Amino acid sequence: MPTVIKAEGLSKSYMIGHRPEVAYGTLRDSLAGAAKRLASRFAHPFGDRHSGQGNGATSEEFWALENVSFEIRQGERVGIIGRNGAGKSTLLKILSRITEPTRGRVELRGRVASLLEVGTGFHPELTGRENVRLNAAILGMSNSEVGKKFDEIVAFAELERFIDTPVKRYSSGMYVRLAFSVAAHLDPEVLIVDEVLAVGDRQFQEKCLGRIEELSNGGGRTVLLVSHNLDIVQRVCNRGLYLRQGAIAFDGSAERAAQEYVANVATSISSSPLAQRNDRYGSQLLSAVGFKVVDLHATECDVLQSAGDYVFLVQCRKSDAVEGIGDVNLGIEIKDSRNVTVWLAYSMFSHESFVVATKEISIGCTVRDLNLAAGSYSVTLFMSRGEHDVLDCIHDAAMLTVAGGDYFGTGSPGLPDHCRTLTRVGWQISNGHRL
Repeated sequence: MPTVIKAEGLSKSYMIGHRPEVAYGTLRDSLAGAAKRLASRFAHPFGDRHSGQGNGATSEEFWALENVSFEIRQGERVGIIGRNGAGKSTLLKILSRITEPTRGRVELRGRVASLLEVGTGFHPELTGRENVRLNAAILGMSNSEVGKKFDEIVAFAELERFIDTPVKRYSSGMYVRLAFSVAAHLDPEVLIVDEVLAVGDRQFQEKCLGRIEELSNGGGRTVLLVSHNLDIVQRVCNRGLYLRQGAIAFDGSAERAAQEYVANVATSISSSPLAQRNDRYGSQLLSAVGFKVVDLHATECDVLQSAGDYVFLVQCRKSDAVEGIGDVNLGIEIKDSRNVTVWLAYSMFSHESFVVATKEISIGCTVRDLNLAAGSYSVTLFMSRGEHDVLDCIHDAAMLTVAGGDYFGTGSPGLPDHCRTLTRVGWQISNGHRL
């Protein structure tokens, strides 16, 4: 098969600014500081106001990608995986011609359709119908070409009732359905998809994955897929690119790439204290700096047992920039070795929130009758103020090892290779009666 994408020495750098930490002092301090800044402005009227040096700010060069080279052949389905900040989205933006590399070059052959963010390429004031035609024009298709595909696009997106509604009134799920349908039906030689399928419902995700396989197997199209769901990557892709800190750590089969990723995550968690991790996002007004599991007698547990009772403890540190934070919600998400979520607790589900008034606190989540089967799991921690104000989110914050246990009280540990969660149920038989 011919090569459709060839990258040679791709590197991309950004300048990151750093502001000095804000210390909230007295009114007198504020007035004195304002006077000094005003005096400095008069003393240096032509100084560089954009460098940030006048207020103590600094900047540094950050390489999101560094010397990345690879070739992708026609018909390959390539999964691009890696932790947050590994350079996945930067790579896709370069391949999609959204941004230029700082160094290196990339060659693409054929029409490229990209689905990088919800609503990318859509004009909010235009209707769904008008946006379909607009995206087709961007891809270089004629009106007659898109006319032949239009009904198929709308039917796949399941938006017949809303196709003449301005997309600014669409939900995020409707955005994704139409955007994916457009990208997947306008005959691209290369389809690039970045994580957006996580927004849609499960049924539509399955529909999209089927379409991706159809494009590749039947139509010889090339697909690049970024996803944190390793199960999807291994199911859909026949090749995996594992990025780590802006470089290719592994290039081979999707299954082997997933294994390399999981092994590296476990190593990184054990060697990097949570407080020093910088691969997180949120305002950081409150940060997770520690995580451990104890039993109901406060004894720390390295290995858990199915059906055991535990407390998940999250140590949190408040920024000095605020005196207190109210309406704090904590989420704890547990994922299996394929990066699939198998357990989730979120304080907002039970209408519980917290007030943080001191520098450091610990929030405990009591878990009774743990229903996880034997295996290794990763923990994601998420904190928000209210529902939408993200304070801190860090994936792979910790690892859990579950050794199994007699969850059913029968001596059977279940089938951990087939199902990660365990559930007790009741069984009945009805003699000749329909239920």
